Formats: sequence, structure tokens, C-alpha cells
Amino acid sequence: MSTTPSPSMPSRNAVSHPDHRSGANTPDHDNKTPENDDKPDLIAAIDLGSNSFHMVVAQRVQGEIRTLEKMGEKVQLGAGLDSRNYLTEEAQQRGLECLRRFSQRIQGMAPGSVRVVGTNALRVARNAQRFVQRAEAILGCPVEIIAGREEARIIYLGVSHSQADDLGRRLVVDIGGGSTEFIIGERFEPQETESLHMGCVSFRNRYFHDGKITRKRMQQAITHARQELMNIQRRYRRLGWQSCVGSSGSIKAIEGVINALNLSSEGITFGSLKDLRKRLIDMGKVERLEELGVRADRQSIFPAGFAILYAAFESLGIEQMRSADGALREGLLYDMVGRSEHEDVRERTISAMQERYRVDAAQAEAVERTARLARSQVAADWALSSPYFSDLLRWACRVHEIGLAISHTQYHKHGGYLMQYSDLPGFSQDDQAALATLVRCHRRKFSNGVLEVHGEDEILPLKRLSIILRLAVLLQHGRNHDDPPPFTLQASDSKLTIRFEADWLEQHPLTLADLESERRYLDKADIKLVIKPDLETAA
Repeated sequence: MSTTPSPSMPSRNAVSHPDHRSGANTPDHDNKTPENDDKPDLIAAIDLGSNSFHMVVAQRVQGEIRTLEKMGEKVQLGAGLDSRNYLTEEAQQRGLECLRRFSQRIQGMAPGSVRVVGTNALRVARNAQRFVQRAEAILGCPVEIIAGREEARIIYLGVSHSQADDLGRRLVVDIGGGSTEFIIGERFEPQETESLHMGCVSFRNRYFHDGKITRKRMQQAITHARQELMNIQRRYRRLGWQSCVGSSGSIKAIEGVINALNLSSEGITFGSLKDLRKRLIDMGKVERLEELGVRADRQSIFPAGFAILYAAFESLGIEQMRSADGALREGLLYDMVGRSEHEDVRERTISAMQERYRVDAAQAEAVERTARLARSQVAADWALSSPYFSDLLRWACRVHEIGLAISHTQYHKHGGYLMQYSDLPGFSQDDQAALATLVRCHRRKFSNGVLEVHGEDEILPLKRLSIILRLAVLLQHGRNHDDPPPFTLQASDSKLTIRFEADWLEQHPLTLADLESERRYLDKADIKLVIKPDLETAA
């Protein structure tokens, strides 16, 4: 794979660094060795949160996860966002120093066995990719920035695996540094996922920046949180739940104080929160929280997290909550195990998109068969052998026509927009952007401008995958859902030669006309398409 970075030189994101894809599900991405095939897999997950960075290392034993080590540091990346939403160099260095310590623990782990995700601070930071590049250089694996609802989905997965497998719906609340996630689900399946733009770091900076706790400030913070919760209040209350779980450090700290003060014997209740609110206001300063047993590194954000939780109880009518050990990082581990055991949520997501937009499944399957055949012939020469590229092309084939649900005119643009801005469980922002580009570029004018929004090292593989998809769509233009026609492809850096059996193109003049049009489109994209009418002339 001469045109892609080697595993020892991580690139900006997953597309250009396929050997480290956590989604790969081939034997090449298994930690087992031929000499000791029953050796448990080592896997790790790193959560780059707005307040803290966390890492968990575990063994995978017969589908179960056995935690070996947990590490966490208060980095407060979100506190390093300046007035223009740029991460300061000081904040970046705090994060990078933490990752240098984490990296020692994951050295030598197999490609695909470590998954790293960034959350709200990196979602909003305008220079997030600069930090991601530096983080990847330290860790040796990709860093994915995930959307808020994807974060919520993964949090629920981690919490549900740490709870008894009870019947009935469960509400999960996770207060992070920059966002708070609310999920209602049953067993291991989330039914409602939301990520609201409020967190203990952002609220600390706005309402408790100088460490003072006053009645007015507390009420302002609670009111702000209630305003955010209005977006989900009616829907969540209507669905309802039988149990409620909190999964974040803020909630665990609040529960610890309530237990220490004997304010409740049933975990966190609204009554105990009312009592604690009065005590916090009476104390007046975050420095005094040490008297309640709050750790020094959590004291400054404790009132902000409390205000958000108080508002959640008040707005959603929560009666009682207990904390859980599982959270985002544990959810990442279970998501990795699911992918490797062919229970990949991304497959369900693509199927749901097909169903929602009434995609012609038979046509999509015919295009997919043709694209697989085409890729198999050029994968080596075009450096597209990674399983990740196979997955990306396969998914694009299945959803390339979703834009038809909006309008036939320029439906490829509508489809690209839907893939870019829909909530796609299981997909990182980079993955989603890559998939949107393939859908956008699958027909008509080949726009280099669309590709230019990606990193420099992403453009070439996405361009080549787009060409394969375009040819597959073209060869299935008749919509007969037939097997791929007999053709061969030969590729070089800027040239693609396609050959057919003798007289085939003469018998299919419309396909020949389509290929001639495609040749003109690709010329403008600096790719020369050569059409050979006879396989026998291949020499």
C-alpha cells in the first residue's frame, strides 16, 4: 500500500490509516496468535472527554470483557476553549501529556484493538484536527470525533452491561464536561438518545468561575439547564422508565456526598438534592466542599454538575437514581466486541437508512456486487486492500440512491447531504463525512471541490473509491439487477482501463454511451479512462 501511511506513522484520521480501524472484522485484526489461539484478546478504549481523559484496558474472553486496568486524569480540555472556540496550546499540552502516559500502556497492542474517541470539546473546537493529529502521532492509532447522539448510544451500551438485565425501560444520565447525555432504553437497546449542550465545565465557567456559590447563581444555572431540557421533557416523560441510572463522575461524586451526609438511603432522590442544595449555598465557596469529602480535583465543577442534575430531576420528574460503573469507555469496548463478532451497529444503521428512504434494495445489491468485483481487480494497484475501504464502498453502494426520496433532480447531492447530517449510530464524524462524499460523487460531474474538504491524505483513496462506485452504478444503469457484465479493470496512478468481451459493447450501445460520458467526467478529475471493446486485446 505504497500511497497510504504505514501503521507506525498514524495519520489525521481513519480513512487514511485503515490498518487501525476499530471496525475491521477480519482475522488480520485479531490479537490471537497461531501459537496460542485461545489467548484472550487485549483491547483498550480511550475517552477524550471535555473534563477528563479516561482509558480502560481489558481482556476479551469468550465474548465477555474482563477489565484489567483503568486510568483517568482531569485534563479539562473544555476549559481550554478560548472565546473563538480554539483550544489553547496550554490545554492541548495537558491533553498530550496525559496521552503520552496512556500510550505506554497500549504499546504493542494489535491494530484495531484500541479505540479512541473525542467528545464535546473536540466537537466544538475549531482547531480540533490539529490536536487530533498530535494525539494520533503519540498513540499510534486513529482518534474519532463522535457526534453527541453517538456518544449517548455508546454510553448506554456501557451502562447496560454493568446493570442487572432487568425488564422495563431504563433512563441513563451522563453529565460530561461540555455536554450531558440522556438515554432511554430497554436491556441493551437505546430507544431515545439526546445530547444537550450543557456540562459541568461549561457551567462552571459561566456560573461558578470564581468559586463562589450563591443562591442566585445556583438558580441561574438550574434555570439554564431546565431551558435546555425543555427540548426533551415532554417526549421523555411520555415514554417513561422503570429505573434511572447516572453514569458520570459528577453523579458519582454527588451520590457520595449524599451517602456521607446520610441524606438518603435510596441513592439520589429529589429530597436529598434539595437538602444538598441548601448546604452548598450555605457553604458559599467551593473550597469548603472538602468538608463534604469532595476531591480537590472535582471541587470547582461540583456545583455546576449538581445544578444540571437538580434540573434533570425537576424537569423529567426523576424520583430516584443510582450511579453505575459503566460509561462511555466501557461502551466502546462492547461496541468493539460487537463489531468483531458481526453484531455491528453500523450495519443496522445502513439498513435503517435504506428502509427510511425506500431504497431499491435489489438495485443496491446489484451495484454492490459490481463494485466488489471492480475493487477486487484494482485494490492492489490503488492501495484499497484494507477491510475498511471494503466496508465503506459496500455501505455507499447500499445508500447511494437515498436522495431519490427528496427529488430525482441532483439526487446525489441530496443523498450526500443526508449522509453528512443524519444521526448515524456507529459512525464517527470522519467516517460519516467519507460516506457522504462517496454518495455525493457517485454520478454526474466529478467534483474535486467535494474531496477538498477532507485531509490531504484522504483525498486519493476517496477519489478512487468514488470512481469504482461510479462505474458500478453505470454498469447497472439498466436496473435489471443482473450479475455484473464480463469486464476487467487495470489501474495505474492516473489511468484506468476497462475491457469487455468481444462484441459486448456493440450489443450494449447505451452502456458504451454512458462510458464515453464518464470518460469526459473523469478527464476533468485528472483520471484517464480507457475503454477497450475486446478482452482478447488485453495484451
